[in-house]
Amino acid sequence: MVWIPGGQFMMGSDSAYQEEAPAHRVRVDGFWMDRCTVTNTEFERFVADTGYVSLAEKPANAADYPGAKPEMLAPSSIIFKKPSRPVDMRNHYNWWVYVAGANWRHPRGPASTIHKLGDHPVVHVAFEDVEAYARWAGKELPTEAEWEFAARGGLDSAEYVWGDELTPGGRHMANVWQGDFPYRNSMEDGFEYTAPVGSFPPNGYGLYDMAGNVWQWTADWYQEHDRIDSPCCMAANPRGGTREASYDLLTPDIQIPRMVTKGGSHLCAPNYCRRYRPAARMAQPVDTSISHLGFRCIARGPVAAPITILTAK
Repeated sequence: MVWIPGGQFMMGSDSAYQEEAPAHRVRVDGFWMDRCTVTNTEFERFVADTGYVSLAEKPANAADYPGAKPEMLAPSSIIFKKPSRPVDMRNHYNWWVYVAGANWRHPRGPASTIHKLGDHPVVHVAFEDVEAYARWAGKELPTEAEWEFAARGGLDSAEYVWGDELTPGGRHMANVWQGDFPYRNSMEDGFEYTAPVGSFPPNGYGLYDMAGNVWQWTADWYQEHDRIDSPCCMAANPRGGTREASYDLLTPDIQIPRMVTKGGSHLCAPNYCRRYRPAARMAQPVDTSISHLGFRCIARGPVAAPITILTAK
């Protein structure tokens, strides 16, 4: 873990996606943060120690999903499937599929494994899974404000984690999509799927992969920024929303609360999803696991893990 010193910063953005606005001044206290996202090897160690079974490995409770087809209740998770040609970009079902047998052990479907992927970020973890891991590790999940402050690495209001240019000097700084999403990825950064953690340069606080690779869970319920704080005032250690305010009304009978996720992933592309920026945010239902979403933890007290004290460069 590394020490994040805390301070003031401009959270959000007024120049990109609507859900990031308004930009508003925030202060957070110092905390420790995992240098990298939690890997398959680390999650495997947690499972071996506790016998934990992730949400995607268990059948869904039919009572929670009235009217659902029986096959949709089987242990499953969501996987990206690259189309072979251009598709209607308004319909995300053209590239997302619900796959029985997909889970953190089988990240690309039931025939896949995490063999040789031990240093890749664990994926297909739902919110209850990452909370369980954090408790086991004696840590917590970061708030959205803590995550964004740490991601900026001391570069207040910069467009990206590393500055204002996407590829400074032609150098790729994160694992994101190059080409035409979702059917053509030129892989100029060297990766089509997830990359081993730490494959790209760290930010000013020594944190790796705060942009791209995998989205990351936070501890905050999702709500719009303009309901969190006025852009003229500074909030101290804000916590986002309430469970009730975060509901995503999928059907009249189902209400699924949502959490804020941050950072973008290897599927974010300039032509579709420019969310590999610290201000970017996404609402993720708590009952959903997916192939491009992972997490990292923080600690607000003494930690037993190896630590390094860094300040922003």
